[in-house]
Amino acid sequence: MREEREPDGYAGYTELDEDHVEYVEYEDGTGHEGEAPRRSGARKAVLVAVGGVFAALLAVGGYGLYNIVNAVQGGNPSSGGSGTQGSDTAAKAPQTPPTAEQAAAVAKDFLAAWGRGDVTAASALTNRPETARAALAAFHENVPARTLALTGTGPAATGTAEEPAVGFRVKAEFEGATAAWEYDSTLSVVRGESGKAVVRWAPTVLHPRLGPGGTIAVKALPDPVTKPADRNGKPLEGFPSLAAVLPKIAPADGETVVNGRAVVLSGGAGKDPEQLFVLTPPSAPQVKLTLDADLQRVAEEAVKQQAAGGKPASLVAVQPSTGHILAMAFSPSGYNRAVSAGQPPGSTMKVITSAALLQAGVTPDTVVPCKNTTNSPRPWHNDEPGDFPSYTLTDDFSHSCNTGFIDKGLEKLQPGTLAKVARDQFGLGLEWHIGIDSRDATIPLPADKDEAAAEYIGQGKIQVNSLAMASVAATVQSGTFRQPVLREDAKRATAPGKLPAGVAQDLRAMMAKTATQGTARAPMSGLTGQIGAKTGTVETGGQSTNSWFIAYRGDLAVAAEVDGGGHGNSAAGVAAAQVLKAGKG
Repeated sequence: MREEREPDGYAGYTELDEDHVEYVEYEDGTGHEGEAPRRSGARKAVLVAVGGVFAALLAVGGYGLYNIVNAVQGGNPSSGGSGTQGSDTAAKAPQTPPTAEQAAAVAKDFLAAWGRGDVTAASALTNRPETARAALAAFHENVPARTLALTGTGPAATGTAEEPAVGFRVKAEFEGATAAWEYDSTLSVVRGESGKAVVRWAPTVLHPRLGPGGTIAVKALPDPVTKPADRNGKPLEGFPSLAAVLPKIAPADGETVVNGRAVVLSGGAGKDPEQLFVLTPPSAPQVKLTLDADLQRVAEEAVKQQAAGGKPASLVAVQPSTGHILAMAFSPSGYNRAVSAGQPPGSTMKVITSAALLQAGVTPDTVVPCKNTTNSPRPWHNDEPGDFPSYTLTDDFSHSCNTGFIDKGLEKLQPGTLAKVARDQFGLGLEWHIGIDSRDATIPLPADKDEAAAEYIGQGKIQVNSLAMASVAATVQSGTFRQPVLREDAKRATAPGKLPAGVAQDLRAMMAKTATQGTARAPMSGLTGQIGAKTGTVETGGQSTNSWFIAYRGDLAVAAEVDGGGHGNSAAGVAAAQVLKAGKG
């Protein structure tokens, strides 16, 4: 800056450097840029003094000059006054960070606007209004809370001197929800372009775990999966034989399945959805199956041992007094042969043949010779070679003599009698509904004596499974057919007739002798209480035979079968006995 003595007629003259304008004042007191007329001596003295102040201020910097110039012109440091000079200088002035008080004030206004759903007002209090408006609008649409309360909790530790932060708590209440959704978050405050304190917008303002590209919304939860429990409420997950069974168990008719709702955070690419809060949990009525988890564990292990080497096997345990299925195991997995297979049961069928013979006039003590071979006209033989002409019906049963049953059956029974007794008194051939899909037993009408002879000893075209034969053992033990069920609400089939009490008593005696003195004595050894058993061996026409075994001990009946397992008292007998020992009747 330079000072020059003014020419005649001027009151004073001051020229600033290139960053400032010249200022002169006319004699009449009006200020203009450019030339000036003469002024009075008093005016000249004032301007000379001001000019001296200007010179001093230039020595200490422009900020002081800015204030003084504005003051002289009647301006305001914060507003820039009304002159051009003040406006230019204000735009270039450095901004100070928001104070804690300013941060708290803008946070309060922002949270209030957000809480009442005024997204326009809330977004206007941010440094990115358009982005904030879209995000807040989406939040209100996708998270339809009945009430939304947002309360400041004071300065947050995440803040800095340049960007103070304010903590706040969100509480959202929803129609039908079991509780309110509450969480804590923070927001930062900065100076906006206008110089005002505003909220620095970021996705985390909505929720601390929300990132770029993420969304928050109330969504329906997947349909609840029924997880049936055993009869004592114990879980049944983890059993190989039940893995494919349990998902098929549905709640009873009329019971309601509730699909839940949750606030879900969906992240950006590659991030799995996250449940932030469950509004209403999904629920399905608990279904208690008749299974016993402890007995199921033993059955699984027993089948696993006998199926070693790839031999298909299965086992079913039934409670005679109720018909409840207590255990159901099979191998390999994928096909439930325990209730869905169909195959001949071998000599375990002699229980039903004996029931028919006893009702046809034969007694347990009736002599029924056990020949080495017999013909129907097809030739038949026994596992135990030799002729035993003095064997009674009980002896034939306990030693599993094929020829004695064939001869006496062809003599005493009419075609179709075996199927009728099986259906009317043992329930085989009726349509069963156990709670899952199962295969019903079939005992076809024999076309000739060869087919009849085969059926009397459990071979030929008879098709049963472990479920059906466990029911046969249970019917003998209790004297009454009770259709096996896996769940209480299953619709049971009722047998048209009833096993005569005397016949049931005779059968129990015959099965008891088989368990203690006959072909079943080895696997049944050591078992006490009311016991009974019958072995079965099925010739397949190849090199191997299939092993069958049915038995009971007190109020527990079991049937097991092992393809290629050999004689009935070996593979199947061992598996069945393991379950009987664990069940303790």
